[in-house]
Amino acid sequence: MNPNSPLEEFAPSHRPDAFGHHFLIGLQRAPVLTDHDKRLLGRLRPAGVILFADNFERDWPYEAWLERWKRLLHDAREAIGRERILICIDHEGGRVHRPPPPITHFASPRAWRDQAAAVGAAMGRELRSLGINLDFAPLLDVNSNLANPVIGERAFGVTPEEVIAPARAFLKTLQAEGVLGCPKHFPGHGDVSLDSHYDLPVLDLTLAALRDRELKPFAALIGPDTKIVMTAHILFPRIDPDEPATVSRHFVRAILREELGFEGVVVTDDLGMGAIAARFDHPTVAARTLAAGTDLLEYCAYWNDTGRALQAADDIAAGLRQGLLSETLLQRSHARIAALLAEAPQHPVTALSDTVFQGHRQAGPTVATPQNPTKEPTA
Repeated sequence: MNPNSPLEEFAPSHRPDAFGHHFLIGLQRAPVLTDHDKRLLGRLRPAGVILFADNFERDWPYEAWLERWKRLLHDAREAIGRERILICIDHEGGRVHRPPPPITHFASPRAWRDQAAAVGAAMGRELRSLGINLDFAPLLDVNSNLANPVIGERAFGVTPEEVIAPARAFLKTLQAEGVLGCPKHFPGHGDVSLDSHYDLPVLDLTLAALRDRELKPFAALIGPDTKIVMTAHILFPRIDPDEPATVSRHFVRAILREELGFEGVVVTDDLGMGAIAARFDHPTVAARTLAAGTDLLEYCAYWNDTGRALQAADDIAAGLRQGLLSETLLQRSHARIAALLAEAPQHPVTALSDTVFQGHRQAGPTVATPQNPTKEPTA
């Protein structure tokens, strides 16, 4: 393993293979590291990996699947060639739950918003025991459209006030257990009528309307404790008629960074989703996304050929040569990613006792009969 600090490892370079740290890679649907992932992680050396339900041996006893899981994380680190990596998961409760029993399957966040601190602490301890150091939660979406096909009870509430307090409590206790939280989906996914996994939602909101509702939870939670924020694949034509928020300099740089003052890492939602995938076939889009103020690009195996990340890394290098990106901008992004890696504890995989799990089941409502977890990424 490279003993250098993250920032030293990420010294900017014009080599195409020097931009892998701008990526998070969702592993293939297997509980072992596949040959595809070994090659990809070794060539790209991403900032980290994202795990899903199929990365667990679901039908094995706890001690057995935990040992297989431990080997998977070890092999991923070995392939990347760096001890300090981000081990990421979508773990919200309800239908967005990846690990098998005995990991506590809490109900959707709407059901435990009054117990968010206790649930955050329980989730944090359990995720830490799995070696995970970044959870793509909490949702800051205001579920104002009750016909929303993708958010619904994943949101804490239908007004900003119903969202802010439980989201803040959840983030605080999750992170107190050593797992970084990632508020999402900036600038707000609660009013859409399309599922961005399949198509691009379009919201006809003015910036004033966005400030009155969607942006309020982000404004409330952005501060020293929020290290990373995830963007949404949504087009707001009255604010930026050309680019969805994922790629929009107006949203990421002007609103999130300058207006709201966010200084941490910005990560995209999965770039294989139907709302955005076709745009990322264009050779300049990866570079333009970083130029907009984003730091990490997420490629997951459920919707995408993750090998496309290699081409995207080449496109970033080309964008630097062509002037779409500046060396100064990339240096700032490198520093933000390095700081996030330094903040993210590297946890050993350890078993928890039955007593711990029994206590966690008292923290908040759970799914009475655990169902098969979501098979697709629902970030």
